[in-house]
Formats: sequence, C-alpha cells, structure tokens
Amino acid sequence: MSQGIPLKDAALNAARVTQIAAALSTVHPEFDADGFTAAVTAALPPLGLKQRISCVADYLAQFLPTDFEQAITIILAALPPHDDADYSGSDFGVYTYAPYSDFVARYGCTAQHLETSLTSLREMTKHFSAEDAVRHFINAFPDATMKFVHQWSLDKDYHVRRLASEGTRPVLPWSPRITLEPSAAIPVLDNLHGDSSRFVVMSVANHLNDLSRSDPDLVIATLARWRSGKDHDDKSFAFLTRQALRTLVKGGDPRAFEFLGFATEPAARVSDLMLTAARIPIGGVLEIGFTVCSPVPESVVIDYVVRYPRPSGGYGEAVFKFKTLALSAGQPQHFTRGQHMRPTAGRTLTPGSGSVSIQVNGKRLAESNFELLPAR
Repeated sequence: MSQGIPLKDAALNAARVTQIAAALSTVHPEFDADGFTAAVTAALPPLGLKQRISCVADYLAQFLPTDFEQAITIILAALPPHDDADYSGSDFGVYTYAPYSDFVARYGCTAQHLETSLTSLREMTKHFSAEDAVRHFINAFPDATMKFVHQWSLDKDYHVRRLASEGTRPVLPWSPRITLEPSAAIPVLDNLHGDSSRFVVMSVANHLNDLSRSDPDLVIATLARWRSGKDHDDKSFAFLTRQALRTLVKGGDPRAFEFLGFATEPAARVSDLMLTAARIPIGGVLEIGFTVCSPVPESVVIDYVVRYPRPSGGYGEAVFKFKTLALSAGQPQHFTRGQHMRPTAGRTLTPGSGSVSIQVNGKRLAESNFELLPAR
C-alpha cells in the first residue's frame, strides 16, 4: 500500500504503462505506443498485481515484433542506464520493469532462445528482480540454467548475485515451485554467504530458512562449514545465521539453539504467567505478563506461543518472537506483551478455548488458558 493506494494500482498503472510505451517507441519507432497504452490500460482495472504483470507481457508480445530475438533486443535497449552501485529500495525493484522478465518467461522459455533469455534476465534483474521468471527455466532446463546461475553468483552486480540465491530458493513466495533438488543450490550459496551486500546476504539467509523446513541437518552442516572458514565478516555471518535459523528457533529445534550458543536445557524458569482477561473477543488484545529468573548467568531466547481454535476443528499455533537477553543469576525480570487476537491472511480465528505458552530456548516452561469469544 502507498498512501492508501492498493499495491497493484501503485505498481502498474496507466502512468507506468505510458512510460513503458514511450521507452519502447524511442528505441523502436515502429512500436505503436498509443495502441499499446490504450489496450493495456483498458485491461488493467479488474486485475490483481501478478495478473497485471502478465497482461502487460502479453500485450508486449502483440505489439513488439514476433521474432523473439528482435523483441528482446528492443526491450533491453529501452531499459534505462543502471547505476545503482549501492542497495536502496525494495527487494524487487521498480514494478515498471516487471513485465519484461515475465515476457521472457512466457515467450522465451525454449531451447532455441535459452541463451538469449537467460542473458536478458541478467540485465533485467538490475531493474526488477527476475527471481520469478528464472524458475520457469530451472524447471524446463535445469542443468543449462544452473550453469548461468553459478556465473551470476560471481557477478560484479549485487542484483545479479542476489538473483542466483533468490531465484533458486526452495519456497519463494508468490512464485512457482521448482523441481530442483534443494542441495543443488548449495554451491551457489557457497559463493554468496560472505557477500559484501546485506541485500545478498539476506537472500542467502532466506534461502537457508526455506531449506530448514525440509532439511534442517543440511542447513546446520552448511552453516557450520561456513563458520569454520575465513571468507566472511563475523557480524554479517551472525546476522545470516540468526535469519537462516529463525524458523528452527521458533519451532524449538535444539540443534539451532546449540549452534547459536544457547543452552538446550536452560536453567531459567518462568513464573507468574498471567493473562489479564481469561475471556477475550476476536479482535481484542490479549495482555500477557510473566517473570523469568535463572539461578545462573544465562543467555536466553524468549518466545511465546498462542494456541487457538480453528473453524474446521482442532487447533493451530503461532509462535511470536519476544526477546533475546542475558539473565543475571537470581535476578528475576518481568515482562508484558499485548497480543492482538485478530484474523490474518494465514490465520482464521473462531470462538473456543486457547492457550499461551512461554518458550525459553525452545522449551515451553509455562502455560495459561483463555477463552476466545465472538467478535463484538
């Protein structure tokens, strides 16, 4: 959202379609800028963001030369100069350029155009991430595409290096699944984990976090191997590790805590867990209070787990990050937190019984129940 404007309208609108048309007609005067703009802007209003990207790509196919190689030459020539030496902005880039890589995926994912397509994605990703588009090529031509991906991981441009990691993530939101064996991308990440760009390092961390859901042992082993090397900045590697293991930490996996240097059997104990209201309506705020104390000096990761009833029956759980801190021996610390009990895109709430648990270094040490009531 931007100042109350839906993302789809801010990202791809009439003004940006006009910009695309102007750039293309400048380098290719035969391009019917007016016709293209009129056709696309008429089609956009009812479409969601990804549908808009595909819509523009399809109209590019209608208005550009039918020869794919010629069309790509025109698109690349229409791209503005790239001089973004340091990261600034969103993960993706400027949505004006999103339809270009989609055009490549939709019309150039063939053996005949493979080299041209992947070479063009390298240029396009500098303006808008081609992470979605490259996954079509990984599925269709895995060996050939991964050769390009390995080259990208060594590229001088950090957008291209990020593409090597982001495009091969096991689970990339809003993008097609890939059939690539998860371990196949580890050599790519080997080139990137010590990257000088936080933008790239965050992608590597997200990649490993995805992988931790299916192969935590591989993630731990990979991080251990990297840690034993000397090709990274310690502060950057600590950041990468925390982010890469965040799902395992929230799930209480002892391997993650051990790797991060926390006791898997903490001496700390939780007491005085209180919920200010044992009955709370959907949409209300659940106030949580508790005390943590350890008989020995100890570093701890404190999370809390909300168990809630599901409309279909049974229960769901949501783990919320709370605090990482060093406890002094015998010095109790009291904490409070307000948790909004409202539905989200991934969580539907229904009246019924629920509970809150306090988790310390992955161990659930205290629990209190509540009753979720209908919304007022």
